[in-house]
Amino acid sequence: MSVRFMCFMVALAAAAATVSLVSDVGMRHREAVTGRAAAALLETTTDTSCTLLLFTDKISTLTVLPEILEAWRRQRGVAVFTLETNRTDSTVTHRFSHLVPLARQFYSKSFLQFDQVRQLSWCTTVVVMSREVGFLAAFAEWSLRGRLLVWATRLVVVTRLLLPQLHSLLPTYWTFSMMNTVFLNIKNNYSRLFRYLPYSPVGPQIVTVASWRRSLGLLPTKEDIMFQEKFANFYGAVVNVTALPFAPFWEERKGPDNTTLYSGTDFYTFAAIANALNFTPYVVPTTSWAEVARLVSERVSFMSPVYHNVMPQRLKRYDFSFVYEYGSLDFSMALPGLQPQWKALYYPLVDIVWTAILLALLFIPAILVMIIRATDAGTQYNGTSRLGSGAVYQDMTGMLLGQNLPRRLPTTSSSRILVGTWLMFALVIGLAYRGNLTACLTLPKYPPRPETLSELVDAVNKITMQPYGVEFRNFFAKSDSPVFQKLARLIDFVPTIEIGQNEAVEKNQAHLENKRYQQLRIAERFTRADGSELLYIGRESIMPGQAAWPLPHDAPYRPLIDRHLMAIIEGGLYEKWSEDLLLEVQMKSRRKQKQLQKDDEAEQKNDNTVTALTITHTQGAFMLLHLGHAIAALILAAEIFKWRTTTKVQ
Repeated sequence: MSVRFMCFMVALAAAAATVSLVSDVGMRHREAVTGRAAAALLETTTDTSCTLLLFTDKISTLTVLPEILEAWRRQRGVAVFTLETNRTDSTVTHRFSHLVPLARQFYSKSFLQFDQVRQLSWCTTVVVMSREVGFLAAFAEWSLRGRLLVWATRLVVVTRLLLPQLHSLLPTYWTFSMMNTVFLNIKNNYSRLFRYLPYSPVGPQIVTVASWRRSLGLLPTKEDIMFQEKFANFYGAVVNVTALPFAPFWEERKGPDNTTLYSGTDFYTFAAIANALNFTPYVVPTTSWAEVARLVSERVSFMSPVYHNVMPQRLKRYDFSFVYEYGSLDFSMALPGLQPQWKALYYPLVDIVWTAILLALLFIPAILVMIIRATDAGTQYNGTSRLGSGAVYQDMTGMLLGQNLPRRLPTTSSSRILVGTWLMFALVIGLAYRGNLTACLTLPKYPPRPETLSELVDAVNKITMQPYGVEFRNFFAKSDSPVFQKLARLIDFVPTIEIGQNEAVEKNQAHLENKRYQQLRIAERFTRADGSELLYIGRESIMPGQAAWPLPHDAPYRPLIDRHLMAIIEGGLYEKWSEDLLLEVQMKSRRKQKQLQKDDEAEQKNDNTVTALTITHTQGAFMLLHLGHAIAALILAAEIFKWRTTTKVQ
């Protein structure tokens, strides 16, 4: 090897070492600038008792923040999550799927289990440091899936990405556009702080909220704007919601020019909130309640402002707003059929009274027979013969049934007292029976009807619900109660409430639905012209609970929705709208009934005259008459047979 070549290699090595040294110095300088800028931002905007969660990658070289990390370690608590990757790594998303749940578990356990850390960690600040678009996109995706952030959580993204890359990244992901997020863009000794505003007077925009210079520090463009509320004013923007008709909460009808008009208690409430927050709702077309909830969980719909029962399995897919309504699930079924009218002869008195009357009819005449035989004074009025036992029983029975006083009575004082007492007893019992008999003939007697859940499952063959009831059936099936398990086995599904209630009228089955919804439908469709209803609602609620509006998990606008919803409920507006809607339906139903009565002459006559008893009402008496004739005929046949037999013998 020549000396000249050796000198060349030494010079080349020296140059490489110089470049490496300069590169290391530049890297350390950039890290120091990044640390100072991030520290200035966090120290200015973050509460002293918040926990810090730091996500970073090694490629970014932004893994060291000596100033701020040391401060958080001493006073507040910090967790650093480093995801090793490279520019060509395609598994960043997969790695975040394990990293984000770990981070969420970290501060969730801090809040719920460890008292000392919980007192110091009542809030959380998340810092993401990277200069890779893929890393930030993966974090945005999995922080949303893993429910890492809520509106109270402040997210700071520290990066050296170019501005065009930031402008394309911020509106794309819910985490960056909707959550409480700011971007700190590092440029040597000068840095800018960006924030995405989805709603503003000029529409969605990216605004600069602060800047940082090494010599001047953090300089906000406006006071306290870096983490300002994004959803206090939507500036007239269109907001997607999902809903289906569910009276009286949400109703739809066609207006002029084929436009859709909405009404109902929940719609009025939602319209008031929309007016307060200044947004224009757009009801996304849907075909089922499952689709309504799915669009909410996918964040296509901002909410579903319609009554929904709060259930554990639903909470796995979406959140709920402030609970504003008592959520009941009640059953309706047809009134039990009338008992045969011939039984009306038996209904006026209960079993024990009939038994007491029968015993009195057996023993009182027997006592009178004993008195007659003891005094030997039991002769007929003309004195030709003694009164027999059969004659005494016949006369006493006749007096009980209200016949005239027979002339063949004993003349002793003791027997007269006994007969007088019997007459008084017959008078009281007869009046009571005849009065109740009239009521039973004119007012139909219905048999006992199911009023509780246990009575319901024993009385019906099937219970119908609308398709959304799959969740309720699964919920009941998991219960330890045999009654709820039997209820789950009986539940079947029908397309609409009208079909379910029609089947309840025609068959031995019931329909499950919200009580107020069923009351309106019964008033509209299942009420006779005379005001009587074909269906009744059971006294006991199947599942008393709570009702609210579905919202996406950790929706950043939920606190504002809850605040306005609570104001409406506390102001009494919701109950006022509910009463007005019910009154309106009742008035329409009454007008309809009156019109039907005018068209039906028979109904009008019944209103002006006393209801006449028909053969249906009096069939019991005729049946008793025919029964007596049959018994008399049998006895007559027996007497004739006996007389002929006796005659032949003689």
